[in-house]
Amino acid sequence: MQVVDHDEVWELLPMSAAIGALEEAIVSGRLGETPPRQHVHAGDQELLLMPSFLDGGGGVKLVGIDPDNPARGVPRIQGVFVLFDPPGLTPSAVLDARALTALRTAAVSGLATRYLARPDASRLVIFGAGPQAHAHLLAMDALFPLSDVAVVSRTRAGAEELAARARDELGLAGRVARPEAVAEADLICACTTSATPVFDGSLLPEGVHVNAVGAYRPDLQEVDATTVTGSAVVVESRAAAMAESGDLLVAMQEAGWDPALIAADLVEVVRDGVAVRTAASQRTLFESVGVAFEDLVIARAVLDRRHGGR
Repeated sequence: MQVVDHDEVWELLPMSAAIGALEEAIVSGRLGETPPRQHVHAGDQELLLMPSFLDGGGGVKLVGIDPDNPARGVPRIQGVFVLFDPPGLTPSAVLDARALTALRTAAVSGLATRYLARPDASRLVIFGAGPQAHAHLLAMDALFPLSDVAVVSRTRAGAEELAARARDELGLAGRVARPEAVAEADLICACTTSATPVFDGSLLPEGVHVNAVGAYRPDLQEVDATTVTGSAVVVESRAAAMAESGDLLVAMQEAGWDPALIAADLVEVVRDGVAVRTAASQRTLFESVGVAFEDLVIARAVLDRRHGGR
């Protein structure tokens, strides 16, 4: 059985190729069968099980989350992705789930942003400084000529590290900022596990696009009800979003937001050509909770690259 470690996942599949792999899968209708994600809790610890079928094969992502891990000097999220090949669902590869999750989440955000953001978007604000924030910086840089990257994080050192990466590796104007930086943003990526909104939605300018990826449980919330109600909302899957997204569930409770107002899901936007942004002044929100078929598509693309495919 092949083993693909954290660094090799990133080396084999550049961000632009990951975005392209997801777009091709959606356009071609290769979405697979994906049941709801399973959550198992023991105190503050959490296990996630995410299986999916695709093209006669399948994959399962197994993730362990322990908020005490950083104090132990290890990442908060641990996990593996097991790929099963056709015929017969033969186990063929194990991939590092941390790298796969960061890559696929940012690639999905990138794909959504390609279709939802203004084409002249250049000012990016990132909330968070962990692996998802780093991956989203790469995704936005792959798609837009960024003129300014502002990083907002609870940890000053983490924010400075990501801002330095923007400057030193990507040649961008990276800086540490406060949440009020959203008032001048074209693109916002919320990449935290916050239980409370990370910025004030009343500050959002016209035309901004927001990617919110951290509220994958009902008890988490990155964006406030003002952001939800004031934006055209796109989700990966209506069923998954309304079962798991704390951002949307809180907006229902606090502001009476109606799920019928979801403008489209990502398949409708990418494959069916549903036009969500109808004016440059419109605000758009991509609310992502993560769907297992995305992991499987990216895992397959990584292995194709390893075997010499492009």
